[in-house]
Amino acid sequence: MTPSILLASTSPFRQALLRKLGLPFITAAPEVDESPLPGESAQALVTRLAKAKAQALAETYPGHWIIGSDQVCVLDGVITGKPHTAEKARAQLRAASGKAITFYTGLALCHPASGTLLQACEPFVVHFRTLTEAEITGYVEKEQPLQCAGSFKSEGLGICLFDRLEGRDPNTLVGLPLIALNAMLQQAGINPLTA
Repeated sequence: MTPSILLASTSPFRQALLRKLGLPFITAAPEVDESPLPGESAQALVTRLAKAKAQALAETYPGHWIIGSDQVCVLDGVITGKPHTAEKARAQLRAASGKAITFYTGLALCHPASGTLLQACEPFVVHFRTLTEAEITGYVEKEQPLQCAGSFKSEGLGICLFDRLEGRDPNTLVGLPLIALNAMLQQAGINPLTA
């Protein structure tokens, strides 16, 4: 029997990634305050929020394996969020030009009925080319990355912004580290290859 899996996210990007594992799942939006705590590191923030998102749905779905995920990026030691406006997106890309941004993606897998909770934090580094103002403006106009941390979509035209990528799982950059998730699922007795 296939286990019941819930993705605690309505992100179409995370849903598309999870589909790659070939396991049936449902989605639900967790209600979680995503504000960082004073002095909280990026790694601690995403780990805490991934757990909070998974556990926010525990009471409603006690028999499901619930996947929570959260992501932030860090540029020059500062946590950088979603730009929400084209002006802020251009500013974020100007700041990243010629530099490296580190993305941290927190991941949690919980099964409320059994009390199981598995967690991970995956880093991924994006090295940006030196970008011209015309490239920045053109990219933001074409791709509208206003709801993306770091102001780009690596699965689209954003790949043209980069010099190189550094990390163990490129899916981490899109928001769901599948290698780490597969390891957690295997630990929980769920094998996507045989389920």
